[in-house]
Amino acid sequence: MVAENSSVTQFVLAGLTDQPGLQRPLFFLFLGFYMFTVVGNLGLIILIGLNSHLHTPMYFFLYNLSFIDFCYSTVITPKMLVSFVSMKNIISYTGCMTQLFFFLFFVVSESFILSAMAYDRYVAICKPLVYTVTMSPQVCLLLLLGVYGMGFAGAMAHTACMVRLTFCADSLVDHYMCDILPLLELSCTSTHVNELVVFIVVGIDIGVPTVTIFISYALILSSIFCIHSTEGRFKAFSTCSSHIIAVALFFGSGAFMYLRPSSLLPMNQGKVSSLFYTTVVPMLNPVIYSLRNKDVKRALKKTLGKKSFS
Repeated sequence: MVAENSSVTQFVLAGLTDQPGLQRPLFFLFLGFYMFTVVGNLGLIILIGLNSHLHTPMYFFLYNLSFIDFCYSTVITPKMLVSFVSMKNIISYTGCMTQLFFFLFFVVSESFILSAMAYDRYVAICKPLVYTVTMSPQVCLLLLLGVYGMGFAGAMAHTACMVRLTFCADSLVDHYMCDILPLLELSCTSTHVNELVVFIVVGIDIGVPTVTIFISYALILSSIFCIHSTEGRFKAFSTCSSHIIAVALFFGSGAFMYLRPSSLLPMNQGKVSSLFYTTVVPMLNPVIYSLRNKDVKRALKKTLGKKSFS
Protein backbone atom coordinates (compact mmCIF):
# COMPACT_ATOMS: atom_id res chain seq x y z
CA MET A 1 0.00 0.00 0.00
CA VAL A 2 2.72 2.45 -0.98
CA ALA A 3 1.27 5.73 -2.21
CA GLU A 4 2.13 6.46 -5.81
CA ASN A 5 3.24 10.01 -4.97
CA SER A 6 5.48 9.01 -2.04
CA SER A 7 9.20 8.24 -2.28
CA VAL A 8 9.29 6.73 1.21
CA THR A 9 8.99 2.95 1.52
CA GLN A 10 9.69 2.75 5.24
CA PHE A 11 9.79 4.84 8.40
CA VAL A 12 11.98 4.77 11.48
CA LEU A 13 10.15 5.12 14.80
CA ALA A 14 12.17 7.28 17.22
CA GLY A 15 10.64 5.59 20.26
CA LEU A 16 9.74 7.03 23.63
CA THR A 17 13.24 8.20 24.57
CA ASP A 18 16.75 8.29 23.10
CA GLN A 19 18.53 7.95 26.47
CA PRO A 20 20.39 4.58 26.52
CA GLY A 21 20.21 4.23 30.30
CA LEU A 22 16.40 4.23 30.24
CA GLN A 23 15.89 1.74 27.40
CA ARG A 24 16.11 -1.50 29.39
CA PRO A 25 14.10 -0.34 32.46
CA LEU A 26 11.38 1.06 30.15
CA PHE A 27 11.30 -2.19 28.17
CA PHE A 28 10.55 -4.25 31.27
CA LEU A 29 8.13 -1.61 32.60
CA PHE A 30 6.01 -1.54 29.44
CA LEU A 31 6.31 -5.29 28.95
CA GLY A 32 4.79 -5.62 32.42
CA PHE A 33 2.07 -3.10 31.50
CA TYR A 34 1.27 -5.03 28.33
CA MET A 35 1.14 -8.42 30.07
CA PHE A 36 -1.14 -6.94 32.73
CA THR A 37 -3.35 -5.44 29.99
CA VAL A 38 -3.60 -8.74 28.10
CA VAL A 39 -4.32 -10.83 31.20
CA GLY A 40 -6.77 -8.29 32.64
CA ASN A 41 -8.81 -7.73 29.48
CA LEU A 42 -8.81 -11.34 28.25
CA GLY A 43 -9.65 -12.43 31.80
CA LEU A 44 -12.64 -10.07 31.89
CA ILE A 45 -13.78 -11.30 28.45
CA ILE A 46 -13.59 -14.95 29.56
CA LEU A 47 -15.26 -14.18 32.89
CA ILE A 48 -18.22 -12.44 31.26
CA GLY A 49 -18.51 -15.21 28.67
CA LEU A 50 -18.55 -18.02 31.26
CA ASN A 51 -21.03 -16.49 33.73
CA SER A 52 -24.63 -16.31 32.52
CA HIS A 53 -25.68 -13.79 35.18
CA LEU A 54 -23.29 -11.31 33.54
CA HIS A 55 -25.08 -11.63 30.18
CA THR A 56 -26.75 -8.23 30.53
CA PRO A 57 -26.42 -5.03 28.44
CA MET A 58 -23.98 -3.47 30.91
CA TYR A 59 -21.57 -6.42 30.68
CA PHE A 60 -22.19 -6.83 26.96
CA PHE A 61 -20.67 -3.37 26.47
CA LEU A 62 -17.95 -4.07 29.05
CA TYR A 63 -17.08 -7.26 27.12
CA ASN A 64 -16.59 -5.19 23.97
CA LEU A 65 -14.65 -2.49 25.85
CA SER A 66 -12.21 -5.16 27.04
CA PHE A 67 -11.92 -6.53 23.50
CA ILE A 68 -11.20 -3.04 22.13
CA ASP A 69 -8.63 -2.31 24.87
CA PHE A 70 -6.85 -5.60 24.20
CA CYS A 71 -6.78 -4.99 20.43
CA TYR A 72 -5.51 -1.43 20.33
CA SER A 73 -2.94 -2.09 23.02
CA THR A 74 -1.71 -5.00 20.88
CA VAL A 75 -1.57 -2.75 17.80
CA ILE A 76 0.75 -0.28 19.62
CA THR A 77 2.75 -1.83 22.47
CA PRO A 78 4.69 -4.71 20.81
CA LYS A 79 6.16 -2.32 18.22
CA MET A 80 6.98 0.19 20.97
CA LEU A 81 8.85 -2.54 22.88
CA VAL A 82 11.03 -3.17 19.83
CA SER A 83 12.31 0.43 20.00
CA PHE A 84 13.77 -0.25 23.46
CA VAL A 85 15.90 -3.21 22.33
CA SER A 86 16.91 -2.35 18.76
CA MET A 87 19.18 0.31 17.31
CA LYS A 88 16.62 1.17 14.60
CA ASN A 89 12.91 0.47 14.91
CA ILE A 90 11.98 0.26 11.23
CA ILE A 91 8.38 -0.04 10.02
CA SER A 92 7.37 -0.30 6.37
CA TYR A 93 5.09 2.29 4.76
CA THR A 94 2.35 -0.34 4.51
CA GLY A 95 2.90 -1.41 8.11
CA CYS A 96 2.80 2.21 9.28
CA MET A 97 -0.50 2.97 7.52
CA THR A 98 -1.95 -0.33 8.75
CA GLN A 99 -0.96 0.47 12.34
CA LEU A 100 -2.42 3.96 11.98
CA PHE A 101 -5.72 2.60 10.63
CA PHE A 102 -6.25 -0.06 13.32
CA PHE A 103 -5.12 2.23 16.13
CA LEU A 104 -7.64 4.86 15.04
CA PHE A 105 -10.35 2.25 14.47
CA PHE A 106 -10.08 0.90 18.01
CA VAL A 107 -9.48 4.22 19.77
CA VAL A 108 -12.52 5.85 18.10
CA SER A 109 -14.58 2.73 18.84
CA GLU A 110 -13.60 3.04 22.50
CA SER A 111 -14.86 6.62 22.70
CA PHE A 112 -18.28 5.54 21.39
CA ILE A 113 -18.49 2.34 23.47
CA LEU A 114 -17.99 4.53 26.56
CA SER A 115 -20.92 6.72 25.47
CA ALA A 116 -23.06 3.60 24.89
CA MET A 117 -22.21 2.46 28.42
CA ALA A 118 -23.24 5.87 29.78
CA TYR A 119 -26.58 5.61 27.98
CA ASP A 120 -27.05 2.12 29.42
CA ARG A 121 -26.49 3.43 32.97
CA TYR A 122 -28.92 6.30 32.31
CA VAL A 123 -31.69 3.89 31.29
CA ALA A 124 -30.90 1.53 34.20
CA ILE A 125 -31.10 4.28 36.85
CA CYS A 126 -33.60 6.74 35.39
CA LYS A 127 -35.98 4.32 33.65
CA PRO A 128 -35.61 0.97 35.45
CA LEU A 129 -39.16 -0.21 34.67
CA VAL A 130 -38.55 -0.15 30.90
CA TYR A 131 -34.85 -1.11 31.03
CA THR A 132 -35.22 -4.61 29.58
CA VAL A 133 -37.36 -3.28 26.72
CA THR A 134 -35.24 -0.19 25.99
CA MET A 135 -31.93 -2.09 26.16
CA SER A 136 -33.12 -5.19 24.31
CA PRO A 137 -30.56 -7.43 22.53
CA GLN A 138 -31.55 -5.85 19.20
CA VAL A 139 -30.93 -2.32 20.52
CA CYS A 140 -27.59 -3.36 22.02
CA LEU A 141 -26.48 -4.86 18.71
CA LEU A 142 -27.51 -1.70 16.85
CA LEU A 143 -25.57 0.45 19.32
CA LEU A 144 -22.54 -1.81 18.90
CA LEU A 145 -22.83 -1.60 15.12
CA GLY A 146 -22.85 2.20 15.46
CA VAL A 147 -19.77 2.05 17.69
CA TYR A 148 -17.71 0.03 15.22
CA GLY A 149 -19.19 1.95 12.28
CA MET A 150 -17.96 5.25 13.71
CA GLY A 151 -14.59 3.64 14.41
CA PHE A 152 -14.29 2.50 10.80
CA ALA A 153 -15.41 5.88 9.42
CA GLY A 154 -12.95 7.82 11.57
CA ALA A 155 -10.04 5.51 10.75
CA MET A 156 -10.81 5.58 7.02
CA ALA A 157 -11.06 9.41 6.95
CA HIS A 158 -7.65 9.90 8.59
CA THR A 159 -5.85 7.08 6.75
CA ALA A 160 -7.22 8.07 3.33
CA CYS A 161 -6.02 11.64 3.88
CA MET A 162 -2.63 10.38 5.06
CA VAL A 163 -1.88 8.18 2.01
CA ARG A 164 -2.45 11.14 -0.33
CA LEU A 165 0.54 12.97 1.19
CA THR A 166 4.08 12.83 -0.18
CA PHE A 167 6.72 11.77 2.34
CA CYS A 168 10.31 12.44 1.35
CA ALA A 169 13.80 12.98 2.74
CA ASP A 170 13.63 12.49 6.53
CA SER A 171 11.63 9.37 7.41
CA LEU A 172 12.20 9.53 11.18
CA VAL A 173 8.84 9.53 12.98
CA ASP A 174 9.31 11.36 16.28
CA HIS A 175 7.06 8.97 18.17
CA TYR A 176 6.82 5.36 19.35
CA MET A 177 3.99 4.65 16.87
CA CYS A 178 2.57 5.85 13.56
CA ASP A 179 0.24 8.57 14.78
CA ILE A 180 -1.40 11.40 12.86
CA LEU A 181 0.50 14.46 14.10
CA PRO A 182 4.07 13.04 13.91
CA LEU A 183 3.41 11.78 10.35
CA LEU A 184 2.08 15.17 9.26
CA GLU A 185 5.40 16.72 10.27
CA LEU A 186 7.18 14.55 7.67
CA SER A 187 5.00 15.59 4.74
CA CYS A 188 6.58 17.52 1.86
CA THR A 189 3.15 18.61 0.63
CA SER A 190 0.43 20.76 2.18
CA THR A 191 -1.28 19.23 5.22
CA HIS A 192 -4.13 21.77 5.48
CA VAL A 193 -6.75 19.19 4.46
CA ASN A 194 -5.38 16.68 6.98
CA GLU A 195 -5.37 19.26 9.77
CA LEU A 196 -8.94 20.19 8.94
CA VAL A 197 -9.94 16.52 9.01
CA VAL A 198 -8.20 16.11 12.38
CA PHE A 199 -10.16 18.96 13.96
CA ILE A 200 -13.47 17.91 12.41
CA VAL A 201 -13.25 14.14 12.85
CA VAL A 202 -11.50 14.20 16.24
CA GLY A 203 -13.94 16.93 17.33
CA ILE A 204 -16.84 14.62 16.42
CA ASP A 205 -15.21 11.50 17.88
CA ILE A 206 -14.54 13.26 21.19
CA GLY A 207 -17.37 15.83 21.16
CA VAL A 208 -20.36 13.56 20.41
CA PRO A 209 -19.48 10.90 23.05
CA THR A 210 -18.58 13.60 25.59
CA VAL A 211 -21.92 15.40 25.12
CA THR A 212 -23.77 12.06 25.30
CA ILE A 213 -21.95 11.13 28.50
CA PHE A 214 -22.48 14.55 30.12
CA ILE A 215 -26.20 14.56 29.32
CA SER A 216 -26.56 10.97 30.55
CA TYR A 217 -24.84 11.70 33.85
CA ALA A 218 -26.62 15.01 34.35
CA LEU A 219 -29.92 13.13 34.12
CA ILE A 220 -28.54 10.36 36.34
CA LEU A 221 -27.46 12.86 39.01
CA SER A 222 -30.83 14.60 38.98
CA SER A 223 -32.46 11.19 39.39
CA ILE A 224 -30.07 10.20 42.21
CA PHE A 225 -30.82 13.37 44.19
CA CYS A 226 -34.49 12.42 44.09
CA ILE A 227 -33.71 9.16 45.92
CA HIS A 228 -34.56 9.65 49.59
CA SER A 229 -32.58 6.79 51.14
CA THR A 230 -28.83 7.22 51.66
CA GLU A 231 -28.26 3.57 50.79
CA GLY A 232 -30.08 3.99 47.47
CA ARG A 233 -28.01 7.05 46.57
CA PHE A 234 -24.77 5.27 47.45
CA LYS A 235 -25.72 2.25 45.35
CA ALA A 236 -26.54 4.46 42.35
CA PHE A 237 -23.28 6.43 42.70
CA SER A 238 -21.19 3.25 43.05
CA THR A 239 -22.79 1.86 39.89
CA CYS A 240 -21.55 4.83 37.87
CA SER A 241 -18.26 5.70 39.59
CA SER A 242 -16.15 3.13 37.68
CA HIS A 243 -17.39 4.42 34.34
CA ILE A 244 -16.78 8.07 35.30
CA ILE A 245 -13.14 7.29 36.19
CA ALA A 246 -12.55 5.45 32.88
CA VAL A 247 -14.18 8.26 30.88
CA ALA A 248 -12.13 10.99 32.60
CA LEU A 249 -8.82 9.18 31.94
CA PHE A 250 -9.56 8.36 28.31
CA PHE A 251 -11.15 11.59 27.07
CA GLY A 252 -8.90 13.83 29.16
CA SER A 253 -5.66 12.44 27.70
CA GLY A 254 -7.12 12.19 24.16
CA ALA A 255 -8.37 15.78 24.08
CA PHE A 256 -5.09 17.05 25.57
CA MET A 257 -3.14 15.35 22.76
CA TYR A 258 -5.23 16.21 19.69
CA LEU A 259 -7.37 19.27 20.46
CA ARG A 260 -4.60 21.73 21.23
CA PRO A 261 -2.33 23.85 19.00
CA SER A 262 0.83 21.85 18.22
CA SER A 263 2.97 24.86 19.15
CA LEU A 264 1.81 24.69 22.76
CA LEU A 265 3.02 21.14 23.43
CA PRO A 266 6.40 19.74 22.34
CA MET A 267 6.26 16.27 20.77
CA ASN A 268 8.16 14.72 23.72
CA GLN A 269 5.37 15.84 26.05
CA GLY A 270 2.85 14.65 23.45
CA LYS A 271 4.37 11.16 23.67
CA VAL A 272 3.88 11.11 27.42
CA SER A 273 0.30 12.32 27.03
CA SER A 274 -0.48 9.64 24.43
CA LEU A 275 0.83 6.96 26.80
CA PHE A 276 -2.27 7.47 28.93
CA TYR A 277 -4.80 6.42 26.29
CA THR A 278 -2.56 3.89 24.48
CA THR A 279 -1.06 2.08 27.48
CA VAL A 280 -2.38 3.21 30.87
CA VAL A 281 -6.14 3.29 30.12
CA PRO A 282 -6.30 -0.23 28.58
CA MET A 283 -4.36 -1.52 31.58
CA LEU A 284 -6.50 0.24 34.20
CA ASN A 285 -9.96 -0.45 32.74
CA PRO A 286 -10.12 -4.10 33.91
CA VAL A 287 -8.98 -2.99 37.39
CA ILE A 288 -11.48 -0.13 37.53
CA TYR A 289 -14.40 -2.28 36.44
CA SER A 290 -13.54 -5.36 38.51
CA LEU A 291 -12.27 -4.07 41.87
CA ARG A 292 -15.27 -1.75 42.22
CA ASN A 293 -17.83 -4.24 40.91
CA LYS A 294 -19.47 -6.80 43.20
CA ASP A 295 -20.94 -8.82 40.30
CA VAL A 296 -17.51 -9.29 38.72
CA LYS A 297 -15.97 -10.25 42.07
CA ARG A 298 -18.74 -12.77 42.67
CA ALA A 299 -18.33 -14.22 39.18
CA LEU A 300 -14.56 -14.51 39.67
CA LYS A 301 -14.98 -16.37 42.98
CA LYS A 302 -17.60 -18.64 41.39
CA THR A 303 -15.37 -19.41 38.38
CA LEU A 304 -12.27 -20.04 40.51
CA GLY A 305 -14.38 -22.16 42.87
CA LYS A 306 -15.55 -24.36 39.99
CA LYS A 307 -12.00 -24.88 38.77
CA SER A 308 -10.70 -25.75 42.23
CA PHE A 309 -13.29 -28.49 42.65
CA SER A 310 -13.11 -29.87 39.09
